[in-house]
Amino acid sequence: MPAQRLSAAFRQPPKLWSPTGEDAVMADAPRRVTWSELFFDLVFVAVVAQVGTPLAADYSFHQLARYAFLLLLIWWAWNGYAVYATRFDGDDAPQRVMTFVQMIAVIFMAANAEDGLESISSAGFAAAYAVMRVVLVLQYVRASTIPAARRLSREYAVGFGLAALVWLASSFMPVPIRYGLWTIAVAIDLGTALVTARHTRQLPPHAEHLPERFGLFTLILLGESIVAIMKGIQAQPDWTPAAASAAFLGIGLIFACWWAYFEWARAATERRIRTVRDVRLFEIWNYTHLPLYLGLALTAVGVEHIVKLGGIASLHGEELSLLGCAITTVVLALFVLAGTAARVRHAEGDVRDSRSDVPARDVLSS
Repeated sequence: MPAQRLSAAFRQPPKLWSPTGEDAVMADAPRRVTWSELFFDLVFVAVVAQVGTPLAADYSFHQLARYAFLLLLIWWAWNGYAVYATRFDGDDAPQRVMTFVQMIAVIFMAANAEDGLESISSAGFAAAYAVMRVVLVLQYVRASTIPAARRLSREYAVGFGLAALVWLASSFMPVPIRYGLWTIAVAIDLGTALVTARHTRQLPPHAEHLPERFGLFTLILLGESIVAIMKGIQAQPDWTPAAASAAFLGIGLIFACWWAYFEWARAATERRIRTVRDVRLFEIWNYTHLPLYLGLALTAVGVEHIVKLGGIASLHGEELSLLGCAITTVVLALFVLAGTAARVRHAEGDVRDSRSDVPARDVLSS
């Protein structure tokens, strides 16, 4: 008996969390974030902090391009793991080892996140990202043993695997070629997500678990925003009324963003997918988080500059424009998230819409 329990701990295939149809492996049941997922999210605090260091020194649109690209990869890496973990449940030894390997890859991403895109460090960042995606591919290969999820898992494995090879190859190439390979790899990654979206209605992510994961990642960004303002306070040699006002207003702005996301927009509430419209709202809700996170980070760094320099009057035109764009992006993203939540609440209890008799994959492909 002990030998059987030990064998089960080391080799226990993942289970499908929220399937539909006759091939259901596990019913849609309440689920909370696990300790390993919280540990995984904690590692991303380091990489988010590291990638923003050059932006804090040079708050400009030039640095924005670099920061936005790297933040896209960071969020996409986290999103890939979160979406997998919300569909498939597995806590055996192979799953834990693969999770820890992904965390190590994130640490190496953080270690190579400070320099410019033309540097050798960016090649290391791409290589670490590729390793993380290769591990995700292995996870989907394991999940492909589940009959109901076989097609979904194989499409993810093929798409993400091909992109990972391109990412890895780019780390050995000089800058002009490297940029071209990055463009191809991003296109493959995003294209894979678009192709597999047709499975969302039949195999939806867990309605409560994934929004909770997104809420936790949002807290990471809000926490980094508080740290940025704190750095501005520490760097202020003269605690003038203008600097103090900027610090308090900046902290209040972060608190307001927290309230708007969790209370007003209700962006972390459950997302049940029953109809084609639910699928579309889910995709909008998912991808709106990227501009939200970018705007939050840029706003925090802008407030840090204001506090450090002693007041908003110390910012020049480009910095003011960037800060205005960042705040506008946050506001617009919150309105979009609030709109998706309002429509979900409005449609609660409606299992079908005018096109619900048509399978979601047919509608999305039309």
